[in-house]
Amino acid sequence: MRRRCAWPTQDPAKNAPNNVVWARNNIAVTRCPKSVITAESEGLVEEFLVRRQLGGIDFSTLTARQVEAFLVLEQAMAAERSNGEHSTRRDLSKFS
Repeated sequence: MRRRCAWPTQDPAKNAPNNVVWARNNIAVTRCPKSVITAESEGLVEEFLVRRQLGGIDFSTLTARQVEAFLVLEQAMAAERSNGEHSTRRDLSKFS
């Protein structure tokens, strides 16, 4: 409830006020992002990562939906690289 997770049996509108529950760089959400990840989106992320590790992505063999997802993921990875990838655990360790 505190993170505003919306599982199928819950109505997120009845949860707590719209406080930010997760933020990273220039993105902030008022609802737990894990509860809106679909099996399809998780599968696309996994397929993207596997294809990249195997030597690249041949866009001519993909569906339009895969191409769109892979381009979004590629842009997100490039943004992470340019902002300097870091581990939240490592960053929080300095406060211990």
